[in-house]
Amino acid sequence: MNQELSFGQRLTAAIRRVGNPVLVGLDPRFEQLPRAIANAALQAESDPCAARATAYANFCRGVIDVVAPLVAAVKPQVAFFEQLGPHGMAALQTVCEYARQKGLLVIIDGKRNDIDSTATAYASGWLRGSQASKNHVSGQHEGIWGGDALTVSPYLGSDSLTPFVNTAHATGSGIFILVKTSNPGGGQFQDLVCEGRPLYRHVADYVEQLAAADAGNARYGSMGAVVGATYPEQLVELRAAMPHAWLLVPGFGSQGGTAAAVMAAFDSEGLGGIINNSRGIIFAHARREYTQFGEARWQDAVEAAAQDMIQQLRQAGYPAPN
Repeated sequence: MNQELSFGQRLTAAIRRVGNPVLVGLDPRFEQLPRAIANAALQAESDPCAARATAYANFCRGVIDVVAPLVAAVKPQVAFFEQLGPHGMAALQTVCEYARQKGLLVIIDGKRNDIDSTATAYASGWLRGSQASKNHVSGQHEGIWGGDALTVSPYLGSDSLTPFVNTAHATGSGIFILVKTSNPGGGQFQDLVCEGRPLYRHVADYVEQLAAADAGNARYGSMGAVVGATYPEQLVELRAAMPHAWLLVPGFGSQGGTAAAVMAAFDSEGLGGIINNSRGIIFAHARREYTQFGEARWQDAVEAAAQDMIQQLRQAGYPAPN
């Protein structure tokens, strides 16, 4: 590993700095954007994809401006940018760089993986970590997308994960491996019983091996797991099964996960988990609770929703880290 701080160390420091584990998901949907942002982009760009990409970049930067003082990290969802082609991917790069400039960690939600050679390319492109590096063999700059961490699928096996682990070690970045996802159909395969235990438990055991080896003498390393808030009993189970892994917990708010349910992700110092909220924060201006702001003050609604989530977690017993 390079001499820069690892992702696990930087995530710990960021959560301690802001005093909460909130992760804001950047999932822009054109139809839900404030109309002023959407209309301005449509007037500025004749190409529909370019217009939407411009709107996404402007909207996400506006969200980042509001949440940067409040939370530790943001999580851009690649799919919403990727569907717009090259314009969208350029917007994604702009958003990632802007978030880093504002002092936020960037967790790329791309759920990537493939055979080992392809996984190496994915890891090289998406993970930059604490510093950009240069591959002196190929001459290509690595981590062009600027991710401090990346979500990864485990279902091609250990040889497909090794390139991500190696790149994370080399660049000070992290990975979050899908273990128990928040979507209703996740159990179709994840809950299948194999050798007397659900498949997700076998994945969790492997993630814990990676996390424990990476952590060394620290409590947590940079190898983490995705465990949904919508399955609170499994969250308790998997926190115990992966004591060295950071848990990225999706499903809070719009998907039904509650503040009380996610308390199982944390240790006594408020570390070990980071809780994602996407639509509930970024599109707060459309929620009944925040109609007083209206579209013209959509950023005030974003701030209020983020603050409310932080307060909900504290009321549920979240111990603010020292």
